[in-house]
Amino acid sequence: MKRWLFNLIYLGVLLIASPVILYRTVRQKKYREGFKQKFFGRIPRRKNVLHNDSESDDTKIVWFHAVSVGEVKLLKPLLQKIRDTQPDWCCVISTTSKTGMDLAKQLFGNDWTVFYCPLDFSWAVSKAFQRLKPDMLVLVEQELWPNLVDTAKKNGVKLAIVNGRFGEGGYKRYLWIRPLITPMLRQFDLVAPQTELYAGWFRRLGVSSEVIRITGSIKFDGANTDRDNPETQRLKKLADISAEDIVFLAGSTQHPEEKFAVECYENLKNDFPQLRLILVPRHPERFDEVAVMLDDKGVKWERRSMLSEGSKSGVRVLLVDTVGELGGWWGAAAIAFVGGSLGRRGGQNMIEPAAYGASVCFGPNTKNFRDIVEMMLRDEAARVVHDQREMEQFIRRCLEEPDFAAQLGSNAQSLVQRQVGATQKTLDWLVTLTELRS
Repeated sequence: MKRWLFNLIYLGVLLIASPVILYRTVRQKKYREGFKQKFFGRIPRRKNVLHNDSESDDTKIVWFHAVSVGEVKLLKPLLQKIRDTQPDWCCVISTTSKTGMDLAKQLFGNDWTVFYCPLDFSWAVSKAFQRLKPDMLVLVEQELWPNLVDTAKKNGVKLAIVNGRFGEGGYKRYLWIRPLITPMLRQFDLVAPQTELYAGWFRRLGVSSEVIRITGSIKFDGANTDRDNPETQRLKKLADISAEDIVFLAGSTQHPEEKFAVECYENLKNDFPQLRLILVPRHPERFDEVAVMLDDKGVKWERRSMLSEGSKSGVRVLLVDTVGELGGWWGAAAIAFVGGSLGRRGGQNMIEPAAYGASVCFGPNTKNFRDIVEMMLRDEAARVVHDQREMEQFIRRCLEEPDFAAQLGSNAQSLVQRQVGATQKTLDWLVTLTELRS
């Protein structure tokens, strides 16, 4: 692969996107952090990560790259297991987005080093490897960057993809550029896809069957099934959610899904006074947009950021305008709508509400989670709603038919529990790679 070619492509993309980047930098305060790490590869040095100046240190540095919030959360069970069982491993975690960085610091900052991943310019990734000198680079799901992968291989670093998956659209785009993708994928020492479907896609893109190891999805291992967990209990107390309340939570939403959820709530609240609504938009920059929509509709609502311990607001609609709490809020939900599925995004992770035994629904556009959706629909663990009318019908049925809601939730929770085990399988293969390093 020609590094200069990719550099030119990236520079061209940056040039074309510069007006949008400038706007988001100024108005939305994005992209401001980590400039030196992103553009010049000035990530932490190996000796600073290890807190040791010795060149003969036998500790292995394992670099995990998780692009944003979803991938960062996915790493939690794997890094916990590594911390407990691999004392000679020092893990570092890189991410790309600010929300991912904030969550990574919250989850891992006390144990591991966290930094922004360099952009895929040859000079940035080369400097990063010179400074960190990792033993292994682990990419989460499908973060494929040619210069990053090529530089890792040139430095004798073992390469792995864990929890490997593709969105259907992403896979089709990769097929169009297969001559560029195949040489990169053939450099990996381990590709651990979630399912045989994804394994087949990796093979078609050029990955050798010899390095493919199907592990299942780590997301199932990281899902909490206990509604009495401390985080959920803290949030329920903070929002003054009582045992009589029935919470409908619309999470990871995009426009116009919040509007649909609000109108469903407004149409049902008089018949079901125990109903409460919690909205959790996917992107922080949309918090204010959703707030304006709530005001325009005359809804009595409150921001999560304004809640305080011991508060008794009595407001029945809550806008969660914080990052990293959705997992805890799902534990408060009896009825769940998983967003990004009535628009073009392709859906969001529906495992968390399923694990809690919520009555789950989502829209028809779930191509990014096709395998999970197939399992849930096969096991009657979720329902598809195509519009606001069907969303309201689903919520009403759950409220009027408690046995239906309970069975749906029970099926969902059982499905998640049967899928547990991917974390250990993944770690076993990563350990094998570190032992093979010459």
